[in-house]
Amino acid sequence: MKRILITGANGLLGQKLVYRMKWMNNVACIATARGENRLLDQQGYEYFNVDITDHEGMRKVILSSRPTHIIHAAAMTNVDACETDRENCKKINVDAVQNLASIADEWKIHLVHVSTDFVLDGEAGPYDEHAVPNPLSYYGWSKWEAEKIVQKMNTPWAIIRTVLVYGIVDNMSRSNIVLWVKNSLEQGKEIHVVNDQWRTPTLAEDLAEGCLLAALKDARGIYNISGSELMNIYEIACKVADHYHLDKKLIHPSNSSSLNQPAKRPPRTGFIIDKARKELGYQPTSFEESLSILDQQIR
Repeated sequence: MKRILITGANGLLGQKLVYRMKWMNNVACIATARGENRLLDQQGYEYFNVDITDHEGMRKVILSSRPTHIIHAAAMTNVDACETDRENCKKINVDAVQNLASIADEWKIHLVHVSTDFVLDGEAGPYDEHAVPNPLSYYGWSKWEAEKIVQKMNTPWAIIRTVLVYGIVDNMSRSNIVLWVKNSLEQGKEIHVVNDQWRTPTLAEDLAEGCLLAALKDARGIYNISGSELMNIYEIACKVADHYHLDKKLIHPSNSSSLNQPAKRPPRTGFIIDKARKELGYQPTSFEESLSILDQQIR
């Protein structure tokens, strides 16, 4: 039996992983996160309250639960917060990975590390797995540093790069592009959305499936896991408005330079996912179908 430990189990990806794994045959799910368990369904898995930056605490949990695999989903992902609070960003996104990698090496645990398109500069997207990282932000730098740590491991590892993840889970602590657009338009708010940043947005269930496939197949190397449709953020917002029959006139296209955000974003990323399709059997959900899946979850 594979014993898979998840970090960041209270987050968007983490919750999707737990709910996907909890009833699987021949897989034991070990969920870890900071604070109380935020999942409504707390049956079918173990849960440990531990902070990823508590290196000794993480070691104790891993040694007591004896996982065969770790899916590292915990991270500081607020790009602007990472830019302004670099110390905390490094502690969570780099130092914690160094600790996990050393434990995984010591006990021969397969590590699946979740990374981001922000390790790339966005000058030549969409990208395959051979793209050379050149991050524009501190967040991107921290995730690239973590990737380099993982790639030096002696134990088998897989890096899952992903793009603009969206979805709905229990007791959400953060919103995402789809919910922000939907909620804003439902309240009659005018929103300004950039039309000069291109992405292949990713349904959280798809990302969870890609991470799980990498663990179950003991995959090695870098894999791109995302949606297959390249769109700019304004287009994404318009598709959300159309799906929910909301007023697109409230959506105003804008340029990235007008937002005055602390962190610079890559203009055009998006992923080529042929490797994941071929080696992992990954099949992304279409954006329109993803919105229909969210409909069921909102109700």
